[in-house]
Amino acid sequence: MSSRKTKNNVHAECLSQVQRILRERFCHHSPHSNLFGVQVQYKHLIELLKRTAIYGESNSVLIVGPRGSGKTTLLNHALKEFMEIEVSENVLQVHLNGLLQTNEKIALKEITRQLNLDNVVGDKVFGSFAENLSFLLEALQKGDRTSSCPVIFILDEFDIFAHQKNQTLLYNLFDISQSAQTPVAVIGLTCRLDILELLEKRVKSRFSHRQIHLMNSFDFPQYLKIFKEQLSLPAEFPDKVFAERWNENVHCLSEDSTVLEVLQKHFSVNKNLQSLHMLLMLALNRVTVSHPFMTSADLMEAQHMCSLDSKANIVHGLSVLEICLIIAMKHLNDIYEEEPFNFQMVYNEFQKFIQRKAHSVYNFEKPVVMKAFEHLQQLELIKPVERTSVNSQREYQLVKLLLDNTQIMNALQKYSNCPTDVRQWATSSLSWL
Repeated sequence: MSSRKTKNNVHAECLSQVQRILRERFCHHSPHSNLFGVQVQYKHLIELLKRTAIYGESNSVLIVGPRGSGKTTLLNHALKEFMEIEVSENVLQVHLNGLLQTNEKIALKEITRQLNLDNVVGDKVFGSFAENLSFLLEALQKGDRTSSCPVIFILDEFDIFAHQKNQTLLYNLFDISQSAQTPVAVIGLTCRLDILELLEKRVKSRFSHRQIHLMNSFDFPQYLKIFKEQLSLPAEFPDKVFAERWNENVHCLSEDSTVLEVLQKHFSVNKNLQSLHMLLMLALNRVTVSHPFMTSADLMEAQHMCSLDSKANIVHGLSVLEICLIIAMKHLNDIYEEEPFNFQMVYNEFQKFIQRKAHSVYNFEKPVVMKAFEHLQQLELIKPVERTSVNSQREYQLVKLLLDNTQIMNALQKYSNCPTDVRQWATSSLSWL
């Protein structure tokens, strides 16, 4: 008994470490994980950063790619290697995000904080943003250009900065990168391919027009290799025996026909690594002491959770009355071939059903039914076809149902305590005429 307990404790400790290592890998764009298919872009970025640190050369570059393509991971890897170079020990980094720094004043405060220059600024009053920024950078200078302290500005959600008034922040950063002041590298991350079109002429003229594109160009065999590498434990894992068994299990999974089918389906829908990480995270959550190794069933369940229909999930939480109204709308769609309908038509359809099956569903008052109908509109399961005018009666405003028949039927199958008559009404090809 005690040996089994000890074994469980060892397993629990190992699994705790596995969960920590893999979750960090999936969630935090960890610079310790491998890069996939972006070696050329990585080399380009490293070269650019080295020129700033070693030769005091100012640069600007945009990293462009869809969400989940690995822009942040690429940058983190490059910065990690870059900061390990001896000459870059005095390089400063400033991280800004368009969602957080919504105007130049907030951005300037954040730059001051990250450069640890709060005490230098003190109570000084400056005329413009440009003067303030120049003062901050001058405070970092130690002499000539080659001995000045290089600064790397990283602008996440770069396109949001481009929407700010006069693009003051971008103008001044690019202007400094063009002038013979402190060596500055400005790196922007964006998912907008038309980003240069958003820049004002004066900003565009100061930008170097360097762009690094990430486009998830790997095929399925490479995707499968990534799957194995992302799930495998590193060689330095403390318990070598457990790590070997875990990695052996991962190898078996990569050759399992069910797993290959799940991954192929996932790859066909969305081939970015963020999506793969979400799938693996959901599968990893099912690993426990009593179930220490991942199985094909875990990945199938994770795939099912990833592909869940959000609207069908909303239907699961509706009342029986609201379900009845959705079924009435479904029948109206079948009869009138997807033409818009109004509340009065839905209410009449519901009344026909009540007259036939009064023993199974309570006959609600019309105002109550109207309230349920409005709730469906708030949940965006139905939407008005035209803009509502002040004088029009609510009962006669045209709406459309935003659920198709498959979604309705799948939701009804999982809906607990649904009256049998309501299910039968839903499956009938036409309404009660």
